[in-house]
Amino acid sequence: MPWVYLLAAGIMEIAWAVSLKQSQGFSQLLPSVIFIVTSILSIILLSLALKQLPLGTAYAVWTGIGVCGVAIVGMMFLGESTSPVRIAFLLMIGTGIVGLKFTV
Repeated sequence: MPWVYLLAAGIMEIAWAVSLKQSQGFSQLLPSVIFIVTSILSIILLSLALKQLPLGTAYAVWTGIGVCGVAIVGMMFLGESTSPVRIAFLLMIGTGIVGLKFTV
């Protein structure tokens, strides 16, 4: 179950980062509210995962999911660079996340 919490926390991290961008400096109400709710949920879910997972592993996986997820959303929906080098580095981060899962 802690890995499910951690995955959900990572997904919430993606949601809060994207909504933070969309809030335009907290000048847009709905994205601002989504940011607040998803950031709180992300921390709560991370804290639940930390009850059973090592801190270093959980934090690295949580941030890795967020980094890769936000970069993918940016490439797919926000017109950010999709260069092969950028994708290669994201794949390396993803490989590290998977590797950490199997070393716990």
